[in-house]
Amino acid sequence: MARIAIGGFQHETNTFAPVRASYQDFEQADGWPGLTRGAAIFETFQGINLPLPGFIEQARALGHELIPLLWCSASPSAHVEKDAFERIAADLLALISSQSKLDALYLDLHGAMVTEHHEDGEGELLERIRAMVGPRLPIVVSLDLHANLTERMLRHASALVVCRTYPHVDLAETGGRAAEIMERLLRHGPLAKAMRRADFLVPLPWQCTLINPAASLYRVVGEAEGQGRAASASFAFGFPPADIAECGPAVVVYAEDAAFAESEADRLIGLVNAAEREFAGKIWQKDEAVRYAMAKGATATRPIILADTQDNPGAGGNSDSVDLLESLVSLKAEGAVFANLYDPETARIAHETGLHGSFERGIGAWCGSPGLEKFRGRFKVLALGDGSFKATGPFYRGNHMQLGPMALLGIGGTKIVVTSRKQQAADQAMLRHLGVDPSAAKILALKSSVHFRADFQPIAEEILVVAAAGDNPVDNRALPYRRLRKGLRLMPLGEAF
Repeated sequence: MARIAIGGFQHETNTFAPVRASYQDFEQADGWPGLTRGAAIFETFQGINLPLPGFIEQARALGHELIPLLWCSASPSAHVEKDAFERIAADLLALISSQSKLDALYLDLHGAMVTEHHEDGEGELLERIRAMVGPRLPIVVSLDLHANLTERMLRHASALVVCRTYPHVDLAETGGRAAEIMERLLRHGPLAKAMRRADFLVPLPWQCTLINPAASLYRVVGEAEGQGRAASASFAFGFPPADIAECGPAVVVYAEDAAFAESEADRLIGLVNAAEREFAGKIWQKDEAVRYAMAKGATATRPIILADTQDNPGAGGNSDSVDLLESLVSLKAEGAVFANLYDPETARIAHETGLHGSFERGIGAWCGSPGLEKFRGRFKVLALGDGSFKATGPFYRGNHMQLGPMALLGIGGTKIVVTSRKQQAADQAMLRHLGVDPSAAKILALKSSVHFRADFQPIAEEILVVAAAGDNPVDNRALPYRRLRKGLRLMPLGEAF
């Protein structure tokens, strides 16, 4: 039996987004639990699709004693404020140092955190921890598929384990794999490691592992590990809206033999590079998409889904753009549902107005992003909710949503799901909470890039990726990068930075 300390600190940072992550954002529950300390972790996280509970389950099955520290996350946004990072990092280090004897440490991190004062949040955190615990303590870290892997992360962690699905339906499974590599480190000691980078960025919609080439690439990565020669093999696509030098796709391999780790890393990154031209797909303009969906929906038996990817709150967008909503209403789309609009003030007014009442105002576009305008009209209150409900889809599986006061508004033939906390529309329960049957809609306009596919793709007639206004451009060439490394191509087969 080993004594393993466990914790987590998660943020995916869009350095071009308008709103930064405060300490309060990490304290507050939303789609995931709020800041949780100590033994409460075991109860709060039980059965949730996150790496931490997956690690807990597997590590306990292996007979280890677990020492819970803290876990927190904030919705993707702009930089983590210095105060938030320093307070949480200090808490984590204090909790680790308070343990008289530890055999190992597991951390559930994201891998794309940028703070106001550190370009590589996870690397900074790991460096501080490593300096405190010494060079020998095994430190295993699970990471998101969108992690921007850095040299500091590689240097200070004993193993980095990256999830393999997007939508991320394997988060708990990834925690289980992290426990397995931890077991190997405890029994046999350190492993050789090798990392390689690709020289191009991949837009989020084409990182989806339900389609090729990502599906086949991750199958090969899993097979490399399963053959028994690599102790662990991972591929991270990176998070394109992070303006940092080490942004982009990378592979990392751990093995007993250093030469094999190097050669396997070369082989895997070669496969990624060979697939570069396949990372492309059609991007629909908003009016074009709405007209197509209206025509297709006239005879379709299932909803046409419009992925409002550029205002995806799961990628740092503020979920307050009403650009696509304006198209739905002006083009007189019938049977359309627009979700989720993050607008706490509109939700409050809807609750004050009451069920079946109506009010006139401008909604959305409240965070100050350049070019966004409010959508003005008279809205009827069709349903109200407290935003507290159980997620039912495979991505948020097992989690209790806490999205604050919610409202379903109606205007013309369109219904609008309004929330008081920012969360991408990736679970049907968000709509059902307000009495909407997603499968009965003609058009579903969802603020998400890919995660919605886990729960909504099975009910969709067709899915269109739409370029409406937002802070997460689907074409990376629209982002004003300054810090990327020279030579990195902004798009597959595109021009170099």
